[in-house]
Amino acid sequence: MGKARTVFVCSQCGAQSPRWQGKCFECGAWGTLQEEKTAERRLGGMVLGLGAVSERIALDQVENLQETRFSTGVSDLDRVLGGGLVNGSLVLLGGPPGIGKSTLLLQVAAHVAKSGAEVLYISGEESPRQIRMRAERLGALRDKQGSSKITLWSETALDNIENHLRESQAHLVIVDSIQTLYRSDLAPAPGSVTQVRECAAALMRLAKSCAITILLVGHITKGGDIAGPRVLEHLVDTVLHFDSHGMHNIRVLRTLKNRFGNTNEVGFLSMDSEGLHPLPDASAFFLSQRAIGAPGTVVFPSMEGTRPVLVEIQVLVSDSYASEQGAPPVRRTVGLDVNKLSLLLAVLQKRCHNYGFGKSDVYANVAGGVRLVEPALDLPLSLALVSGRLGKAVNADLVAFGEVGLAGEVRAVGGCEARIMEAAKLGFKKAMLPQQSIDAGLLKSLKRSGLSIELTGVSSLAEALKICGMSK
Repeated sequence: MGKARTVFVCSQCGAQSPRWQGKCFECGAWGTLQEEKTAERRLGGMVLGLGAVSERIALDQVENLQETRFSTGVSDLDRVLGGGLVNGSLVLLGGPPGIGKSTLLLQVAAHVAKSGAEVLYISGEESPRQIRMRAERLGALRDKQGSSKITLWSETALDNIENHLRESQAHLVIVDSIQTLYRSDLAPAPGSVTQVRECAAALMRLAKSCAITILLVGHITKGGDIAGPRVLEHLVDTVLHFDSHGMHNIRVLRTLKNRFGNTNEVGFLSMDSEGLHPLPDASAFFLSQRAIGAPGTVVFPSMEGTRPVLVEIQVLVSDSYASEQGAPPVRRTVGLDVNKLSLLLAVLQKRCHNYGFGKSDVYANVAGGVRLVEPALDLPLSLALVSGRLGKAVNADLVAFGEVGLAGEVRAVGGCEARIMEAAKLGFKKAMLPQQSIDAGLLKSLKRSGLSIELTGVSSLAEALKICGMSK
C-alpha cells in the first residue's frame, strides 16, 4: 500500500475527484461526492472463470447447464426470484429500517436448514442473542429432529469471511448487512463507497467460484435508493426491494433486477408476530373496504409483474377557493404520478367536454397504498375524474383499463387476458378495455375458462364516457 491520500468519490457512479465539487463530472449527479481517505494499491480484476486466468472460448462451446434452484420456503419470494434461489447467485435485498428484512431472511435460513443444507448467518448489526430471540419467535430455532444447521457469526472483516467460506460447506450465506463489512487493506470506513464496492466484488467472486448462494442486506438512503455506489446493483445478480408503501402490516417485495428471471415481479406479504406470510388473494384484500356506489371510484385491474391485482382508483373533485382568488387549483396524488393526472385533465378539457376542472381542486388516490406506474391506468383514472366531477357513480360491476393518448384515443395494453380473468373470478360482470385488445384469442380463452364477463371495447375516451352515461 502507498501513501494515504484524500479523494472525493461519487456515491452514484463511483467516480473519483481530487477535490470536492457540487456536481459529479461523470454522471452529472449533484451533491453525491463524499470524502474518503484511500491508499494507492493494485487490484486484480474480477475473474469469473474456474481458473486464475480466463481463457477465450467459442460461444457454442460453452457448457450449457440449467440453473439449479432451491425454494426459499416463502412462495411470493420464490415468485419474484423467478422460481427460487439459484446456486452460486448473489442477491441484494434493500429496504427501510424495521420493514422486516432480517425476519424474512431468517425464515429463508430456517427453511433451507430444515432441508439439510448448511446455512451461515453473518451479522454485523445484531448479536447472536438477538437473532436467537427472533428465531424463537418465528419458530425457526430447530428442525423436526431437534437440531439446527444455522450457524451464526458476528463478523465484519471480509478477509476472515473469505477464508472461512473457501473452506466451509455452507450452501446459503446471509450477510446482514453489506454496509458493515470492510477490507483491512482499504483506508475508508465501513459503509463508504469504496468499501461497499470492493466487498461486494469479493463476495461476487466467492459466490461464482465456490457455488455458494449469498444474500446481502442493503441499507437505503432518504430517497429510497440502496445506499452505496450504483455499481453495487450492477455487480449482483438480483436486486429486491422490500417496502410497505404505508399499507400497515402488508409488505411489498419487488424485483428491480434479475439475471435469472423477469424484472418488476411483485410479491405481497402480511406481517404478524409469527413472521411474514404470503398474501393469498391480494385483489380481495385491496377491495375489501371498497366504497361501492360512491362517485369518483373505479376498479382497475393492474398488472404487477405477471400478477394481476385489482385496486380501487379514487378521485375527489371540489370547488377551488384558490382559483377564485387568481391562484392555480390544487392537484394532489397518492400512489400515482401527478404529471399523469395533469395530462389526463388536459385531454379531457381539449378532446371531450369542458367539465370545469380548471376551477376545481382535484385529489387522486390509489386505495390501499399501492403505487401504480403503468399506462393502462389512464382510462379508469379518466372515468373516475369525470365521475367525481359530475357526482355520478360508475357501474359497481365494471373494471376498466387502457392507455389514453393526447388525441383522446384509447390504446391497447398488455396482459388483457390475465386482467379480465382476475376480474371475472372476483365477480365483476363488465370490463371496459381498448377495442384493439379484443381479439379471437381473448374470446376463446374466456369461453374455455367458463367465466362470464361482458367485454366492452372503446376506441376513444369520449366513447368510453358516453357508454358510462357521463358525456355532456
